[in-house]
Amino acid sequence: MSTATHAKSPFLSTFPGRYYYDPAIFAREQERIFSRMWVYGGVANSLAKPGDYRTLKIANESVIVVRTKQGDLRAFLNVCRHRGSRLCPETSGHLNGSIQCRYHAWTYGLDGKLIGAPGVLNHEGFERDLYGLHPVALEVWHGLIWLNLSDNPPSLAAQLDDPAVRDFGSNGPIERYGIADLKVAKTITYDVQANWKLVMENTLECYHCGPMHPELCALLPQYRTGVIDGNEGTDFAEGVEAFTITGKASRPPLPGLLPDDTHRYAGFFGLPSIFVNLLSDHVAIDWLEPLGPTQTRVTSEWLFDPDAMARLDFDPMDAVEILDLVNRQDWVVCELAQQGMDSKAYAEGGNYAPLEHHIRDFVDYVLARLGDDVE
Repeated sequence: MSTATHAKSPFLSTFPGRYYYDPAIFAREQERIFSRMWVYGGVANSLAKPGDYRTLKIANESVIVVRTKQGDLRAFLNVCRHRGSRLCPETSGHLNGSIQCRYHAWTYGLDGKLIGAPGVLNHEGFERDLYGLHPVALEVWHGLIWLNLSDNPPSLAAQLDDPAVRDFGSNGPIERYGIADLKVAKTITYDVQANWKLVMENTLECYHCGPMHPELCALLPQYRTGVIDGNEGTDFAEGVEAFTITGKASRPPLPGLLPDDTHRYAGFFGLPSIFVNLLSDHVAIDWLEPLGPTQTRVTSEWLFDPDAMARLDFDPMDAVEILDLVNRQDWVVCELAQQGMDSKAYAEGGNYAPLEHHIRDFVDYVLARLGDDVE
């Protein structure tokens, strides 16, 4: 993450309090940010077989991501073209060759084409090609699915290469970690009673790490100072072998890493909603779904080398436990912060200490997307 700042003031202002709870502002964020930008949609190889699917909520839409019979991934709005019924109410599962609406049995191929509609499909004048599922743009980047609800979205590369986005963390080292070859071994979902921007702001700074994360700072002592890592990452403490609850390594390093990568933590923040933790023997992905003005769902996924996972003694929990602990510590303070957002004491907002100045770049980025002018 970059720590560069473009201002000399010792304090910079946060969003005014209403930006963390106002339903109208939340609605504009969904329309102008999450409905227009590429957002994370899961690990591609988690949908391994034709018919495997998952559903996600993006802005106000439910989206199906499915592996087709041809082996590629496609995404569609999770809405039947007949009467608007939700097609797949579950969060994940397997489809036996087609997607069928439970209401009137309209049926779609895994490619989204309408293949069945009782009493209608062979009706004279009915043009089945006009009634396929609405597609959603999908790209795969380093084994990660990205989705965009726009009718004519820019390329994902254009978003990731946007200087305003790259300011929040270089994705340069990510190629060495071979994420496309890793597999998910553990997933934990957290429901946080806080606005999504509070969660993101917390992720962007380590000013709170000393008082809130003693276990994390024991592994990464630089974080006690409140200084976050540069684009090359942060070194482990002396004697720490891996980013685990014990600091001991129980798996070999990921193939393809440089020697320095094996004793270092690095992170990549992909606006608007994903943070990738790059570790010596695994990769952890945190991604969020804003559920409401004061509610955010955060999902953490831990990815490991398949060869390590195939070992009889494989157990991911030493890696899971440390990040899960840090996450839960973070959610407590995010929820405490949310409780102060509607106070008159925060009507004009708060301030960022010098070690947090870079968060103002995030504020300015969101304001620019919303078209708002707030000092």
